[in-house]
Amino acid sequence: MKEGFSKLSKQEKIDWVLKTFFKSGSKDSEILKKYWNDDKSIQTIHDEFAENTITNFYLPLGVAPNFIIDKINYTIPMAIEESSVVAAACKSAKFWSKRGGFKSTIISTTKTGQIHFKFNGSSKKIETFFISIKNKLEDSCKEITKNMNKRGGGIININLLNKTNSIKDYFQIAVKFDTVDSMGANFINSCLEQIALTFEAEFNESNIFNKSDKLKIIMSILSNYTPECVVKVELKSKISNLKSKDISDPENFAKKFVEAVEIAENDISRAVTHNKGIMNGIDAVVIATGNDFRAVEAAIHAYASKDGSYMSLTHAKIENDEFVYWIEIPISIGTVGGIINLHPMVKWCLNLLQKPNSKQLMSIIGAAGLAQNFAAIKSLITSGIQVGHMKMHLINILNSLGADEYEKTKIIQYFKANKVTFNSVKTALKKLRKNEL
Repeated sequence: MKEGFSKLSKQEKIDWVLKTFFKSGSKDSEILKKYWNDDKSIQTIHDEFAENTITNFYLPLGVAPNFIIDKINYTIPMAIEESSVVAAACKSAKFWSKRGGFKSTIISTTKTGQIHFKFNGSSKKIETFFISIKNKLEDSCKEITKNMNKRGGGIININLLNKTNSIKDYFQIAVKFDTVDSMGANFINSCLEQIALTFEAEFNESNIFNKSDKLKIIMSILSNYTPECVVKVELKSKISNLKSKDISDPENFAKKFVEAVEIAENDISRAVTHNKGIMNGIDAVVIATGNDFRAVEAAIHAYASKDGSYMSLTHAKIENDEFVYWIEIPISIGTVGGIINLHPMVKWCLNLLQKPNSKQLMSIIGAAGLAQNFAAIKSLITSGIQVGHMKMHLINILNSLGADEYEKTKIIQYFKANKVTFNSVKTALKKLRKNEL
């Protein structure tokens, strides 16, 4: 047990970790320091993003060009370590750039939070009381909402929800917000806590309750489930226009594609993998733009279950000889505030995206997810997923086997016409080193 660890200096933390858990010491210390930023001011920013930091943990930042979204040409930044994700996004973007691109619709941008409390008295009484002080609750947040109101956001409405059918004496004060271009977590939580204080104070001063009527505030917190902060991104093409180098029979391709999506709409085993692929694209952009990918993941997966069973986030149909394919997802993100204003690479990525507002970024993220899913299904119903994936994974295999640059060049050339597996690469590398390849 280590007491006072957080009070140690960065070097003291490293020394304790190495002494306690490592044998080699100096070598492991060097690994940590290799990932420090040479610019001390940038390193200080990174150190202060989280607690007990000892180094930085890097992810590759790739870019996917040729995304035409609502007639604007984007090159999308993607922070991800998984092979073939960026390549798949690039292929889909290029394919659809010649077929009209991605079209998006922002369905709504409302976010929510709740004050969870228990009241043991008459439901009618607490409902009447809430109505009488509803305006006071909103007014109590005026100082907090002042700047947000100037930007066009703020509190949309406040309602009392009776939840006593699920938990005895349980109620919520549900508050809806528009946070404009910020994700708004701190803003929402500050408003909720103030409303809770005002509600409790008004309750204690009210003369309509009996001595036996007890109010207990349990907690005040935003919800990461945002089914009213939703973007729809769509792709459309005449079936005949789907023909390409690797789609020789567009009609058969479209039918198989719709069938593949239908399976993911009805089978949870397929739906989870299907949606994981979508999140490859979404998370990569969310991370690159400094947003909370855990919150986005939680909301999207919950949304996939909104109709009672977990199902595909994408949908496809053939209508009037036209292939129609779309995604509809909740995305609560921001383009100002928090880490977005501090992280140099986040700023760079948003500049690359031409400084989008939050609605535009919702569309960009949705398009990245849809592109990823299109690439995956296209591979699955044509050549199979492993052909492209393993060729992208080839460089990782070569690195793990200690191949030098000459060997990498030769082996990559060799596997342009051969199937990639770990053992086949290992064998080929051995032959190359014996001058037998």
